[in-house]
Amino acid sequence: MKIEVSLTPDLYSHRTLHRGHATVAIDVLRASTAVCAAFSAGCEAVLPLDQLADIDQYRQQGYSVAAERGGRKVGNAEYGNSPTEYLRHDMHGVRLAYSTTNGTVSMLRGADADVLMVGCLANLSRLCEGIRALGKDVVLLCSGWEGDYCNEDVLVAGAILDRLSDVATPVGDAAHMATYLWNLSARNLIGFCMLNCSHVERLVRLGAVADVQFALRVDTCPVLPVLKDGILVVE
Repeated sequence: MKIEVSLTPDLYSHRTLHRGHATVAIDVLRASTAVCAAFSAGCEAVLPLDQLADIDQYRQQGYSVAAERGGRKVGNAEYGNSPTEYLRHDMHGVRLAYSTTNGTVSMLRGADADVLMVGCLANLSRLCEGIRALGKDVVLLCSGWEGDYCNEDVLVAGAILDRLSDVATPVGDAAHMATYLWNLSARNLIGFCMLNCSHVERLVRLGAVADVQFALRVDTCPVLPVLKDGILVVE
């Protein structure tokens, strides 16, 4: 298979792989990690939304609201974007209408693929198993921050490429860069990100150190969220 990396959602339309591929939406700090945590806590479904204005109609349909902007939970939402918060709750039977600054943008942007999966370090092994079983070319779509590149999402792309190196061919400079970044940091993920990622600094200022530490650990939430008819469910 071929694996390509899109460094931001805005670059996704310029990808080489346009047909017959799967896309993995990556926002390790924190949306993709939070989605995996919610499913690990028993969540039934997650509906990714772009606009906050769309959320109230889904609340009326029985969804719980999860929303974040600028790293903070939106005032009228039951949940924010914190994976450790989800893991403190029993989420069985809960359906989330979910909107975030960056992560849900990638999830919706990648919905044109044959298959859209959500990936992070927390579900790295399960995700790579799913990619292997699927046998399609893959675009790793990094969410970044408000249109800009982020080291931590590219780091996750590199981890995926490394795990699949026996069956996958990297396509393009971004894929090779992601592999290099992963190899550079693999011995100390948390330390590398703490020193080299502006979004880590932003979350630390907001008091979300526990979320950062959790999101940079591997295989804590072994689930595979997949988009089915516009809604994320566990495959």
